[in-house]
Amino acid sequence: MFKSLSLKVIIFGFIFTFFSSFGQSYFIGIFNSSIRADLSITHGQFGTIYAAATLISSIILIWIGKKIDDMDVFKFSLFVITLLAFACYFFSIIKIVPLLYVGIFLLRLSGQGLMSHTATTTVSRYFEKTRGKALSIAWLGLSTAEFILPVSMVFLLTKISWRDIWMILSILILVILPILSFSLVKKLKLDSREDLKKDEINNRSIKQWTRSEVIKDYRFYIIALNMLGMPSIATGVFVYQSFIISSKNWAPFIFAQSFMSYSILSVITLFLSGFLIDKFTSRKLLIYMNIPLLLAVFVLYNFNSPISSFVFLGLIGISNGFANVLGSSIWAEIYGVRFIGGIKAISTSMMVFATATGAATFGILIDYDYTINFIALISASYIVFSLILLLFVRKKIEPTYI
Repeated sequence: MFKSLSLKVIIFGFIFTFFSSFGQSYFIGIFNSSIRADLSITHGQFGTIYAAATLISSIILIWIGKKIDDMDVFKFSLFVITLLAFACYFFSIIKIVPLLYVGIFLLRLSGQGLMSHTATTTVSRYFEKTRGKALSIAWLGLSTAEFILPVSMVFLLTKISWRDIWMILSILILVILPILSFSLVKKLKLDSREDLKKDEINNRSIKQWTRSEVIKDYRFYIIALNMLGMPSIATGVFVYQSFIISSKNWAPFIFAQSFMSYSILSVITLFLSGFLIDKFTSRKLLIYMNIPLLLAVFVLYNFNSPISSFVFLGLIGISNGFANVLGSSIWAEIYGVRFIGGIKAISTSMMVFATATGAATFGILIDYDYTINFIALISASYIVFSLILLLFVRKKIEPTYI
């Protein structure tokens, strides 16, 4: 299905989405209790710090992320790798609350922000006809990490300190990623594209939108509003998983085990969405993306059985699988790939900002003694509102041909 260079680009995307986990909310959330205990802070204080650091990282990402449109992919990836390794090291030596802010900022910028941005921009730019399948395989890296890491980290926390874990991660990043990046994308150029047969090339050229043009397009914001529901709500769930566990009276390992259903269904959806996108386009599938997330919130609101944890995270996993691929492919479909780095830098920045909002909102509501059911109701309201707006404009979400 994929030729040599194409396969290397996909593997590169897989590896970078896997290692983006070290800046993802689900991963940092595993250490929530340990960090709060060491630094003597509350849920709300942690959420505020997390949100503020994430917010600043989302702003910086707009500027740094655009550089991938002008720099050699390998050089850009080395910069991102170095920053992530340093972020993990810095996180391991945090002793006071102000440094927690800096540590989270570095992890969110380098991990969730730049690692995923580098992976998806590279894959989206290189592929055209098989972009959906390529992105679905690349995002499988994150799903693989989500399947392996939660249970692994919970186990390691019973053996060594959380600081030692982050130190080990820093070393692994510096040892493994530069070598892999060199072997995979050293020869990749900015104008490198997958090979297409003559009859596969669309005779109508898509307009290549600049970033300044995109930010004036109202469709961008309605699509983004739907895209932001998943990271915002999922971040709140992952960061405050300990609060959900205590609210539902679940055993400590239930949530970590439930991540397996989340990961399995994410993987299945990733593969399915890749084929569906290549057949029907991202534009037609977008309306269905957040329906599983809405069902997940319904389960959280209505059920307390430990089994519901598996259903709840499984449904989030389905929306996550769709969101990962759709969030990377739809911008290329509508706006072209010439300036995709700059466009995705904005959308990724907005996504990171949404995670900040989710963490802050959950934390403040928890500190003010609102129940998890009330939080679920607020989440459902957002999803329904964004879906209604999308329904009004869905027929206008098309590329401009020249």
